[in-house]
Amino acid sequence: MANDKATTDGNPETTAGWVVNPVGPLRGDVVVRGSKNAVTKHLVASMLAESPSTVSNCPDIGDVDITISMLEAVGCEVDRDGGKVTVNPRTLDSSRVPIRFSGMNRIPILMVGPLLHRVGEAFVPLVGGDDIGSRPIDYHVEALTKMGAEISLTEEGLEAKATRLRGAHIELPYPSVGATESVLLTACLAEGRTVLDGGATEPEVIELALFLQRMGARIELRPNRRFIIDGVEELSGASHHLAGDRIEAFSYLVAGLITGGEVRVHGCKQDRLVTAISTLSGMGAKFEITDSSVSAWADKLSPAAVETDTHPGFMTDWQSPMVALFTQCDGLSVMYETVYENRFTYVPALNKMGAEIETYTTPLGTVEQQPRFVGSSTPCSVIVRGMAPLRGTEVVVPDIRGGFAYVLAAAAAQGTTTITGTHHLDRGYNHPIENFAELGLDIKRVDVPMPATAES
Repeated sequence: MANDKATTDGNPETTAGWVVNPVGPLRGDVVVRGSKNAVTKHLVASMLAESPSTVSNCPDIGDVDITISMLEAVGCEVDRDGGKVTVNPRTLDSSRVPIRFSGMNRIPILMVGPLLHRVGEAFVPLVGGDDIGSRPIDYHVEALTKMGAEISLTEEGLEAKATRLRGAHIELPYPSVGATESVLLTACLAEGRTVLDGGATEPEVIELALFLQRMGARIELRPNRRFIIDGVEELSGASHHLAGDRIEAFSYLVAGLITGGEVRVHGCKQDRLVTAISTLSGMGAKFEITDSSVSAWADKLSPAAVETDTHPGFMTDWQSPMVALFTQCDGLSVMYETVYENRFTYVPALNKMGAEIETYTTPLGTVEQQPRFVGSSTPCSVIVRGMAPLRGTEVVVPDIRGGFAYVLAAAAAQGTTTITGTHHLDRGYNHPIENFAELGLDIKRVDVPMPATAES
């Protein structure tokens, strides 16, 4: 990556971290690049073609580095020029994603279908990613099996074989983004028709479907989350300019609001932020929206009750920045998480910074639906008392989105905050240090003493 990260220089007693000194209201402009949740899937889709594909507006993040390395490991030629990545799949000659990629992210499971089409067999290591709750691969395995794959799970990963994949009727019990993408990537070259019911319709999923269609796939989206995919004999390479990352866009808008400033975000269009804008508007935020930018500010923010949901609901990846913002609203706010069961691991550190957040294992707020993890011992709701005087301290990042909430809280706090575990942030955000510095925040990379224990 191009980011200038601090290193430990081999010193086992230090670790890379960020130091944040608040400066007051953050103001200015941020340009977001393509979505983290889309770019890696487009790179995997490039494996399916008979000729090279080019994806532009790619973010400079760790997940792109990891995915490129996996593609190269199975024989693809990859050329990276700034934000443009070209994948030549014609040299693909291996069916095995090396075990060294075990636990790095969740992309290997999406490579199974393309590898079966190209090589007839596949091995992918165990998936990883943020520890935000159960994200099993059962839906992927069941779909691939229905399409004719022979799959076995080992302690190291997943083995698969198939002489010819065929279309099937697949029903997802829950609109899983990853499983939907897995079906799309596999069905487009399968023999016959695949009908997918209960699929996810997040913008990043639709963007992948459009990219596959541009490559020659026959994909149709029907009402009620139904995808119909008619397999074709081959796909050709295509080019695509990624749409802006709606998670980053929302997070930087919150950076302005939580500090009493104003941030203008470029590169992510209004249609990707509809629910976020309406939610913040209901809390008192004001907006200026153009064809190319969205800016937000507020004189005073009221509390809110928010429930995460699949698209077009309030997305789970917006949850932690919103909870950080709740700490500076005038009253009691409620966040109810319905998508992932372990998404509040960042809360103890915010409380350490002076926030007043209570967690609950029962649904609170409007409660339009039950969480998938009813009966779990992990919290699904929080109540946040606003106007909390935050103070700087030392915190350890538990996951990508929780880590960004720490930076937001640090920007609104009194005193210095030292953040470790920042590799999570570099994996998910494009040049975050530079963007925050452009907004006026005093933030820099440093080597800091290794913390005695990690935050839970």
